[in-house]
Amino acid sequence: MLAVLSITAPIFIIIGLGFLSARIGLVNREQARGMGTFVIHFALPSLVFKALVERSLGEVLNWPYLGAYALASLSLFGFGLLLTLRWRGQSLSSSAILAMGMSVSNSGFIGYPIAAMVIGHTAALAMALGMLVENLLMIPLALAIAEAGRQGGQGWTVVRETLLRLLRNPLIIAIVLGLSMSLLELRLPVVPARAIEMLAGASAPLALFVIGASLNGLKVGGMAADVAQASIGKLILHPLLMFTALWLMPGVDPALMVAGLLFASAPMMSVFPILGQRFGLEERCAAALVACTVLAFFSVSAVLALLRWQGLLPG
Repeated sequence: MLAVLSITAPIFIIIGLGFLSARIGLVNREQARGMGTFVIHFALPSLVFKALVERSLGEVLNWPYLGAYALASLSLFGFGLLLTLRWRGQSLSSSAILAMGMSVSNSGFIGYPIAAMVIGHTAALAMALGMLVENLLMIPLALAIAEAGRQGGQGWTVVRETLLRLLRNPLIIAIVLGLSMSLLELRLPVVPARAIEMLAGASAPLALFVIGASLNGLKVGGMAADVAQASIGKLILHPLLMFTALWLMPGVDPALMVAGLLFASAPMMSVFPILGQRFGLEERCAAALVACTVLAFFSVSAVLALLRWQGLLPG
């Protein structure tokens, strides 16, 4: 147990510092947003680019891992969509957004820092692969379905618009550049490589601090059913489905398997309330984000304990 806490406690201490700093006014919302912008536009792209450019293309494009990650996430998304739409009677837009919250992880801000402490540099590669699935498949699919519900079935054109926006995303640009250089077997000169390494090193602690600061002021009350569904789906069902998919898929590297389980046990992405805002669901999404982020301490700790018990982590 102490070994597990030695991994999870520093993560949530930094999140707590971010929350406390915002709570006492040391960091305001605009400053936290500025730090988040730095992480999204510079630190995380540098981390992803570094992870890709330092490996051969064959090592980077790990198709078994990509397939398992996509299968687990899509299966949970489909289940969440049907559960909310058919059995709970919510609208198509609301069902799609809630299902997205159940099946898309906060890979960069929470999943990666935890995985990096456990498996080291392989975590960055796993994050890049997971972000390919999340940004090019899961998010466009969920937003397209939500938009279709809002516009009476005419919203599938949002897929094209979403993909165009994603292609301008710094993380996607970093993935494309990294894959291109890996394919061409190019390496950066020493000076820019060192700058990218320094930026990459800032990603994990600053991302966690921003998560904590962004939680200040968000409220959970009044939405118990949606919060419970999102929390159970994201923190329990997603890791279970991910484990099943990774276990059944042949050829998955053990380190990537550990990373996939840790990413799946993380809460939903931090921009979840922003994506839900277009459909009038920002309060519901914010409540789910708060609950999942707090409860993730237990889900991550449970996954780490099980991995250690199974001998998949160093003693």
